[in-house]
Amino acid sequence: MKELFVVTHTQSVHHVEGRVGGWYDTGLTERGRQDAEATAERLATLVGGRQVEIFSSDLLRTAETAAAIAARLAAPVTETAALREISYGVAGGKPQAWLDARYTAAPDDERLDYDCGIEGAETRRDVALRVYPCVEAIVARSCPTQIIVTHGFTLTLVMAAWMKVPIEAAGFLSFPAKSGSITHLREDDFFRNRAVVSLADAAHLRLQAEGGSIVASH
Repeated sequence: MKELFVVTHTQSVHHVEGRVGGWYDTGLTERGRQDAEATAERLATLVGGRQVEIFSSDLLRTAETAAAIAARLAAPVTETAALREISYGVAGGKPQAWLDARYTAAPDDERLDYDCGIEGAETRRDVALRVYPCVEAIVARSCPTQIIVTHGFTLTLVMAAWMKVPIEAAGFLSFPAKSGSITHLREDDFFRNRAVVSLADAAHLRLQAEGGSIVASH
């Protein structure tokens, strides 16, 4: 049986500053660091004592989230640019309102090549062409339990790659997820079905909030 846990990074500085993320590289806030520890604890429960491999986007917010998980599970992290968030081109790091005012509406066709009307921005196809081979290479490894730490938009394409959805059929896919969420994917040994056991679970952050001052990320 192969089990894959896909984690979205926890709260980052650009969230609280109201800035566009993408490849704009900011680290975690204090709340983000606490949420990362809560996420690591939840993963420790889900993984148990099994050997685990951890893979992460190389952007700072994901690397710091992955580091918290790695420390809890005593496992190294492999970082790769292939798991980065979609790039928003010249909008990266600008106020979110700047991007919102310049977006063009998504079309009903040729959605894979839609770039939001922003100079230098990646398209969905651009992201898929780097994410799909990365996920396929990770899953092909012999370790039966793996963790991928990535970003909100990229999560959808990680899942699409896992489920073997052709890139050409991924134009309308979307799996919304809060910061610090855990998606649990599983392939059984007999039928080789690839199941979504849980999607974007953030209950561990709500439980943390009930015991202190932390609330679930948005």
